[in-house]
Amino acid sequence: MSGDDQRLLGSADESDLTITGPGDHAAGLPAVTVAMRRALKEMGPVRTARTLLRVNQPEGFDCMSCAWPDPDPEHRHRAEFCENGAKAVAEEGTKARVTPEFFAEHSVGDLLQQTDHWLGKQGRLTHPMVKWPGSEHYEPISWDAALQVVGDHLQRLGSADEAVFYTSGRASNEAAFAYQLFAREFGTNNLPDCSNMCHESSGVALIDTIGIGKGSVSLEDLYSADLIVLAGQNPGTNHPRMLSALEIAKRRGARIISINPLREAGLVNFRNPQYPRGIVGRGTDLTDLHLQVRLNGDLALFQAIGALLVEWDAIDHSFVDAHTQGFGEWRDHVAGVDWEQVEAVTGLDREQITEAARMIADSQATIYCWAMGLTQHRNAVATIKEVVNLALARGDIGKPGAGLCPVRGHSNVQGDRTMGIWEKPPPEFLDALAAAYGFEPPREHGHDTVECIHAMLEGKASVFVALGGNFLHAAPDTALTAEALQRTALTVQISTKLNRSHLITGRTALILPTLGRTERDEQASGPQFVTVEDSMSVVHASRGRLDPASAHLRSEVAIVTGIAEAALGPASVVNWRELRADYRLIRAGIERVVPGFEDFEARVVQRSGFVLPHPPRDSRTFVTGSGRAHFTASPIEPLQVPPGHLVLQTLRSHDQFNTTVYGLSDRYRGIEGGRLVVMVNRRDLAAMGLRAGDLVDIVACWDDARERRVRDFRVVEYDTPVGTAAAYYPETNPLVPLDSTAEESNTPTSKSVLVRLERSAAGDQ
Repeated sequence: MSGDDQRLLGSADESDLTITGPGDHAAGLPAVTVAMRRALKEMGPVRTARTLLRVNQPEGFDCMSCAWPDPDPEHRHRAEFCENGAKAVAEEGTKARVTPEFFAEHSVGDLLQQTDHWLGKQGRLTHPMVKWPGSEHYEPISWDAALQVVGDHLQRLGSADEAVFYTSGRASNEAAFAYQLFAREFGTNNLPDCSNMCHESSGVALIDTIGIGKGSVSLEDLYSADLIVLAGQNPGTNHPRMLSALEIAKRRGARIISINPLREAGLVNFRNPQYPRGIVGRGTDLTDLHLQVRLNGDLALFQAIGALLVEWDAIDHSFVDAHTQGFGEWRDHVAGVDWEQVEAVTGLDREQITEAARMIADSQATIYCWAMGLTQHRNAVATIKEVVNLALARGDIGKPGAGLCPVRGHSNVQGDRTMGIWEKPPPEFLDALAAAYGFEPPREHGHDTVECIHAMLEGKASVFVALGGNFLHAAPDTALTAEALQRTALTVQISTKLNRSHLITGRTALILPTLGRTERDEQASGPQFVTVEDSMSVVHASRGRLDPASAHLRSEVAIVTGIAEAALGPASVVNWRELRADYRLIRAGIERVVPGFEDFEARVVQRSGFVLPHPPRDSRTFVTGSGRAHFTASPIEPLQVPPGHLVLQTLRSHDQFNTTVYGLSDRYRGIEGGRLVVMVNRRDLAAMGLRAGDLVDIVACWDDARERRVRDFRVVEYDTPVGTAAAYYPETNPLVPLDSTAEESNTPTSKSVLVRLERSAAGDQ
């Protein structure tokens, strides 16, 4: 990034940075200590007790952090949360406030100098705020006036497709359904969401192969699996409650294969703080076999495993014959695997791969779990289809203890898609929407995240509305994304806390403060609850209990329905005021439109909620064009890495959730007090003439004339495969080219960024 662009990241004081080396276990007493310290500091003892004891409880609220499912009510702990869940609750439940006086004191230019960590720590937003064209300060605005600003801008558009309606995965089912209903009555399918940047590759691959874009397992399946394969994920940081499920599986005899470029602490050993053995004992060893695959080597690895299964005839022929097509083409394809190429691409030897294949061949029930480490590559869809091939070959779909498990990140990102937040809605969904509400929704596909950035850059979209999230720092190619947002006439951020997307804006900018999950939601008909869907298709209720952070907050549903009234006016076919007053009416609409929500109101108030149908899991039925699951043959196309370059993956610190930075402690990796670091293998450092501790600029290699550079990163010697590197996002999102995306899914390739390291000017001084 140029000097002018550096404001997009804010200042950074890295003087306290210390490196101690990676840990060998996750959780334990430090997790409890850190969680309680953060919660007490942000909320105080009373609010801490009132919130944490209600997280993920039947009568409480769903954690706003990850989408990991809850155990049955009778098996839940009193403290059913993890360290990062406690941090998320503390961030929302904080006593700190960002008031109109704060914005009067701080100009946008001043705030741009601060880090995201500092911005988030200022507290909860309390009033609707507006930044008028040419102003350097936000100022308070009434709700009626704010909604009228949005309505006026939308009504002035030449086409509904000049508006973009983005959604974060935290929105409830009710808010998401109302949001898409409004956008489609307004006349557009421009409904990009955070799925476009994370699990879109999973959805595309699964719909193509098994007919539904969701995982096929339950928690009970995970507990009873013979073998669990964890590919491209770090459960210890990104979904820590998964570790409890893995511990149960291990104690019941399961084996675990982990496939990841970094040997993360949460893949090694789990010290469960719910039990004495996790506090004073040595915990539970998790991984039986770790495969330290090179970045973008997973497709070749899974094909090589498939080749061995075919060679050994370790195939469930009865399942294959009865339920699949394309097996012969896949069998012939993998039989021709070039082992020399496989070893070069994966960085693994044949003996290691054979050991993994033997474990799969010997397993009677295998679950395949994956996350961003598979989904954010050019060949991500093909890689996930290769995982599906292995499951199909072994008959590991639709039987207990087996299946496919894409592990979602944000807490209701799967529910958002179920509710119709999708730029490519299926015709059946639109038909049902038309029948339920009496208008003809648009049929032309809208913009996904990358496409909407292009639309804003090209002047084809001039109003950007975000229901949650921090779009600027979640999206790739930060400088281009900033330029896109600044070309709009209006940006609207529906938010709980301050973030950098409030500072890089359209000519007019609105901040509309909303209730959080922890807070009580009172509407005209009385107290309301909302619903969410977890990673395993379980839908359940969420009820906040805290007093709202400000009397001026409105719920997501109230804000969305208010925008709809302002934009559509009295001609709307929907009574938005009634939906706002009583969320049961929204759920009645969901029941009419979305399959699987029959008798929604009665079933969702059950203590454990209800499970949505999944034909492959429930009956080995595959809703594809052929009525069968599909094997797929995909070529291995190695990344072409120029000499002197590395393949960089962007990843989270242990002290953050997505773009929200809780603190500066990546305890499991032994990196404390700073975030501007790049982790590199010692052999690569030697080849480049660098040493641990050197300051470098990271420069992306892409086939356009635009320089993508981030400055003054500290080199950390780390056990990552030769030829690869790792660094935190969002600080390295500026390096991810906007048009470097996965084939078919258009997901940014945040795990396959070609870079070179250059000594920084600061390091030479």
